[in-house]
Amino acid sequence: MAGPQTTEMDIGVLAARVLFSVQRELYASLAERGFDDIQPRTGAVLAYLRPEGIRASELAQASGQHKQVIGTLIDDLERLGYVERRPDPADRRAKLICPTDRGVLQMETATAIMRAIEDRHAQALGEQQYAAFKSTLARVADLQRQAQLATTPTRPPAK
Repeated sequence: MAGPQTTEMDIGVLAARVLFSVQRELYASLAERGFDDIQPRTGAVLAYLRPEGIRASELAQASGQHKQVIGTLIDDLERLGYVERRPDPADRRAKLICPTDRGVLQMETATAIMRAIEDRHAQALGEQQYAAFKSTLARVADLQRQAQLATTPTRPPAK
């Protein structure tokens, strides 16, 4: 059953419009610069990758994706030459996901593209209004994540 019709778009629709539009522009620009072998779904890893490396479990937590999804994306990116698994010096049982030289170049390129996208919006809205928008959006994202965590049932410990 559909709810009442309104002309105002809800937060989910607005967030999706921004996300998908930014992703299209980012990945089209990356493809033009030689990174035509990656898809927007790889952003769950690439957006959170650190030059010094990061554990897969941390990528899953940061991106909000399941560990299995992150593992598959890491496998794909490793096969494409963007990341490699290295032993974690802090815990020899764990692996760090580290960018390769190509991965670092992709990260730098993506950062420059995103900076240009953000600069364009800041110019259109004004620096202060854009900064306030980003701050408010970050707060809403945090509130939404907290609400999701509060309503997500916890699993009983494994035996």
